[in-house]
Amino acid sequence: MAEQPLQAQDKLAFLLSLVPYLIERERVSVAEAARHFGVPPARIRRAVELIAVSGIPGETMQYQHGDLFDIAWDDLDQNDMIVLTNLVAIDDSPRLSAREASALIAGLQYLSALPEAGDPDAIRALMAKLSRGAGGASSNVAVGRDAHDASLAVVRRAMATRSGLLFEYAGPRARRAERRVDPLRVESIDADWYLRAWDLDRTALRTFRLDRMSAARVDDRPAGSHDGLEIPDTLFQRTGDDVIVTVELDSSSLPLVADYLADTADAPDTEHRVRIRLAAKGFDGVVRLVAGLPGRAVVIDPPAARDAVREFAASALAASDADVS
Repeated sequence: MAEQPLQAQDKLAFLLSLVPYLIERERVSVAEAARHFGVPPARIRRAVELIAVSGIPGETMQYQHGDLFDIAWDDLDQNDMIVLTNLVAIDDSPRLSAREASALIAGLQYLSALPEAGDPDAIRALMAKLSRGAGGASSNVAVGRDAHDASLAVVRRAMATRSGLLFEYAGPRARRAERRVDPLRVESIDADWYLRAWDLDRTALRTFRLDRMSAARVDDRPAGSHDGLEIPDTLFQRTGDDVIVTVELDSSSLPLVADYLADTADAPDTEHRVRIRLAAKGFDGVVRLVAGLPGRAVVIDPPAARDAVREFAASALAASDADVS
C-alpha cells in the first residue's frame, strides 16, 4: 500500500513531536524512530531533512548557519543514525522560577488524582523535568490527601471495570445506610467531589458527595446499561424538601456558585453586589460556601441559615484563639 501523504497540520504535529524526541535521545536510528512513531523510515528521513533547513533568523534577520538546526549528515548517510549537532533557540528558552515550577508541580499532583487524568507516568516525568529545569531549587510541594481519596479510587476502579458499587452513605438529613448504585460520572466543584450514579433501590439518578461515603467497594455484579439516560449538566436539581437560602455576594463570585442556583440571580446593584437563591437540603453546604468566600458572601435568609454560619464562625474563632494561647 502506498504511503499516504500527510496534511499540513498533521505534518506540523509530527515535526513538533519528532524534534523533542530526537533532542532527548541525542542519537537514534531511523528504524527505531520509525517504530516509535509508527511511520515508514522514509517519512522519518524526509522529516529530518526538513528539520535541518529549519530555524529562526538571527540578528541580521537572515538565516545564517548557526540559525538553523543541523545534523550529522555522514552518520545519517552511512549508519542510518540521526544526531542533531546544532539546536536552535534551546539555550535561549525562558526558564521557570522556583516558585513557578512549584506551582505547576502542585497543579500536576492534583491533576494526577483526577479520574479522567491520562498517563500518570507521563505526569510524574513532567514533574521531574519541571523540578530539574527550574531556575533554582523548587520547593518541596505536596498536595494533601483528602478523606474522599479512598472512595475515589474505588469509584474509579468500578467505572473502569463497568461494575456496580456499594458504599455506606450519610446524607445531610438521613442516617447512614448502604447504597447500591451503577456509577456513571465523577465531577468536582472546587475541593468537593461528587458521584453521579443510578441508585438501584430508588430507581433514579442520584448525586452523592464522596466525603460522605465510607466502606466503598466494587460490587460483584456488572453495572447496568444506562446509554439512554440523560445526565443533567448541573450537579444539583431541586426537590420538594429543599430549603431556599438567600445569599448576597459580589458579582465576580457568581460563576463559582452557578451550579447551586435555584433560579436566576438578581441584577447587580451599584456596588456590584448581587442576591442569589440557593436550593439546599441542609445548611452545611451554605456554611462551606460562605467560608470559601470570606468577606464576599452574606446569608440573608432564612434565620436558621444565618445561625448556622454564625455558629461556624464562633467555633472557628474559638479554635483560633486556642491555637494562639
